[in-house]
Amino acid sequence: MYDYIDGKLAFKGAAHVIIDAGGVGYHINISLNTYSQLPEGERCKLFVWLHVKEDAHTLYGFASEGERRLFMHLISISGIGPNTGRMMLSSITPAEIQAAIVQGNVAAIQRIKGIGPKSAQRVILELQDKLKKEGPDTLTVMPGLKTAKDEALSALVMLGFVRNVAEKVLELEIAKNTGVLTVEQLIKSALKSL
Repeated sequence: MYDYIDGKLAFKGAAHVIIDAGGVGYHINISLNTYSQLPEGERCKLFVWLHVKEDAHTLYGFASEGERRLFMHLISISGIGPNTGRMMLSSITPAEIQAAIVQGNVAAIQRIKGIGPKSAQRVILELQDKLKKEGPDTLTVMPGLKTAKDEALSALVMLGFVRNVAEKVLELEIAKNTGVLTVEQLIKSALKSL
């Protein structure tokens, strides 16, 4: 429903912030990682996710799109809810979580408060292939999509294709065509080759 909230940082706490955007104060739960990246009392932008339950609508905020994407991966696992996901992002950095999952480091995940040995193994089992497929930089660094090739590559990765393979196919398609290709044309051409 919401992608981000951009406004004046009215309150900054270790567990939540209040952002004044258009005269409305949004109470947004954050991780310690996001807390450390926020300025004091200045304008800020947080990528958000809205958790809807019967008795509450709760906003969770993230300093980067990559941190939000990692959070979404984490809460997709049975037994890990939004608060546990936020605890994980508060305990170690998103880059460390990603590296631990990709490398199968159960001990690193298990050191996080609230994560036992079975949960740590489940996190690695369910996310290791996804994170390997997306590549090392997609969660922690989300570059701005500047070209049709970048957007097409992002779409192909989201469809489940391996990043390196999709990138090579796109480069071949661009080399074959002398004209400028749209994102849709690039994706259609690449899908024929993949």
